[in-house]
Amino acid sequence: MQLKGKETFSTSGQQLWDIIMDKDKLAAITPGISRLEVLGEDEYKAVVDISIGPVKGAFKGDLKMVDKDPPNSVTMKVKQMSKIGNADVTVHLHIEEISPTQSTLSFKGLAKMSGVLARMGQRVMTGVAATITKQLFAALQEEVQKLKPNS
Repeated sequence: MQLKGKETFSTSGQQLWDIIMDKDKLAAITPGISRLEVLGEDEYKAVVDISIGPVKGAFKGDLKMVDKDPPNSVTMKVKQMSKIGNADVTVHLHIEEISPTQSTLSFKGLAKMSGVLARMGQRVMTGVAATITKQLFAALQEEVQKLKPNS
């Protein structure tokens, strides 16, 4: 399944990068992550609980940040296993600074699924991916708002 999305944020590219690369903030903005534990540099054990429509399950696995080009791009490699199936996801994130106070985050990737997840079909999983993307961008917008001083 192909993954893609793009959103504009009222912050610098560096600040957006800093949020994404901060383990605690990454866990806070990523839908379903209940725990992110450091295994090594840019490598984490991730515990994810997903419950969207017919897709419900607890996943455990690894999340790695590779091919880093700060503050422009990074590739996330995620391998998750659960009773309802496994997911192997590679997503390339790209940050483009439009101005010192505005940046875009875009991503493209591929998710390979097995088990019940794969049998649910492209249509159901595409809807789940769209919901997760909306939740992630909304949570990231909230993190960006926290950077701004109160008026």
